[in-house]
This record gives sequence, C-alpha cells and structure tokens, in this order.
Amino acid sequence: MLAIHTLILAAVALQPVFAAPTLYATGKRDESDGSPSALSQSTISNDFQRPALFSRAAYCPISSVASWTCGPSCDALPGVVVLASGGNNGEIPDFFIAHDTATNSIVVAHQGTDPDDLLSDLNDVEIAKSNLNSTRFPGAGSDIEVHDGFQDTQGRTADIVLSTVTSALSSTGATEVSVTGHSLGAAVASLDAIMLKMHLPSSVAITTTVFGLPRVGNQDWANLVDSMLGSSFAHITNQLDPVPIVPGQFLGFQHPSGESHITSVASSGQADIEACPGQENEHCSDANSLLDFSIDNHLGPYFNGISFGAAAC
Repeated sequence: MLAIHTLILAAVALQPVFAAPTLYATGKRDESDGSPSALSQSTISNDFQRPALFSRAAYCPISSVASWTCGPSCDALPGVVVLASGGNNGEIPDFFIAHDTATNSIVVAHQGTDPDDLLSDLNDVEIAKSNLNSTRFPGAGSDIEVHDGFQDTQGRTADIVLSTVTSALSSTGATEVSVTGHSLGAAVASLDAIMLKMHLPSSVAITTTVFGLPRVGNQDWANLVDSMLGSSFAHITNQLDPVPIVPGQFLGFQHPSGESHITSVASSGQADIEACPGQENEHCSDANSLLDFSIDNHLGPYFNGISFGAAAC
C-alpha cells in the first residue's frame, strides 16, 4: 500500500515542522471527550452489515458487478438490480448504483483504495484543500473546504450518480438512498451524500454508512455534514487503522460526528464496537498514533467476517 504509506510518512514528517501554534489556527475545532457506549450485535448487523457488503462488492470486477454475478460478494445480497456502473480501477475508481429490492432503496457504492491499485491510491496524496464546487454543492458557504483530490475524484462520477439516482427514485418508487464506500470510496461517498442531500427532495431519506474514512475537509465541512446528515451519517473505524487520522488536524482537517469504533475483532468474526459521541472523540480513532498503527486494520476484518479490497471480493 505504497501511497497510504507515503501519506502517513508525509504526515509524520510534517508534524514537527508545522507544530507552531499559529499553524493550528484554522478555526475552532470540535473535540469530544464523551464516553463511548457499546453497540449491540443486532445494531451492528441491522445498521452496518448491508452497507459493508455493498462496499465490499465495489471492489469486485466491474463487469461482474454490472450483471450482479461477482460471486460471494453479490450472492450475499440477492435481489439487487444494478442500474449503472463504471470506473477504470484507477483515476475513476469503480462504482455502481443499484436498486436494492430487499429494502426498496437506491444504493450508491464506491470502490476504495486497494493495495493492488496504485493509481487509485494516488488520489489520496493531494493534501491541498479547495472550496466545494458551486454546481454540485449549491449554496455551500465559502468557508467550507475539502481535500482537493477527493473532490476531483467525486466530480468524475457526480453527474451519473445524481442523474441515475434521480431517475431510479422515480421509476422504482423508492424513497431512500443508501450511500457507502470504504477508504477513498468512503470519502467520495461522503461528498456524494451531501450532493444528493442538496439536490433531492427533502422527502428522500439519505443514509450514509462508510468504512475507514479519511478526513475529507475542514471544520466547516464537518459541521456541514453534522447539520445536513445528522444521525443518518455513520463512519466506522477499525482498531489501529491509520487512514482515519490522515490528513492531520494540524493541516486543518476535521472529521464530522457519527464515528463507531471497533475496539477488537474475535476469531469468530464478532466485533466489539463503540459509538463515539461528537467529532474527533479522544477515546476512539482520534487517539490513534501514526507511530503505532496497523495497515491490516484498514482492510479488515471489520465485523461478521467482512473485509475490503480485491482479495476480499
């Protein structure tokens, strides 16, 4: 996982250089020291498992995903009709939009950063921030900034995501959209969720569940996610995974609320997961260090035997 290592090493190298207090002055950051609370196994299965299975399927060859014949990853989700798919496993990471007939919802899923896909990884190393695109994110304040590379990647599929979801809601009668992804796919999914929230009728429920999410934007971005998505946004972090703590807060990046942190995974696949109140809870992934991390935790397993990456498809 060369590019993730590059991003981590760059962050470690930069911290001593930019440790002066004035460079931390990017506006007030919201920190939480609230005590996490354990999630039940039924909550994990009911709220997280289906999005995780869709995120896992996004790593499968896009030709087999389009026909929903991608083996165990597709077999685990019967009744799925893929409406649009694409990507080149590189500059445009693979993605699909589907009708989940079991829940009568429209699903948007994005491939993430895989160790075997260096080109996809390269999207992660641009640390510059930029304002949200005014066409895709109408009315977004000028103080809101996001990772430039993540926004560029999201922009390459934004039109087909928005048009396909809009059409599918009309043709299927669905009133819920589920947005998901892992790693880079989690970042793109987060941007998709805000875009869809801004463009779709308020009667459409948008649920966003992402895994191994890197920090996407600044404090104002985190506040926007909290205000627009609220409790319908969940990001699951896994033990000592370093990806959720990059880019660093010292560069002006901030996570929104909604973290659920995996503290351990048994050999049976059962995970202990805690709900972490507030943004950047000091008892959860925010407590992790770039000096002590596990890349394996980024790919999994997360819970119920679910891992991500091409090898997990």
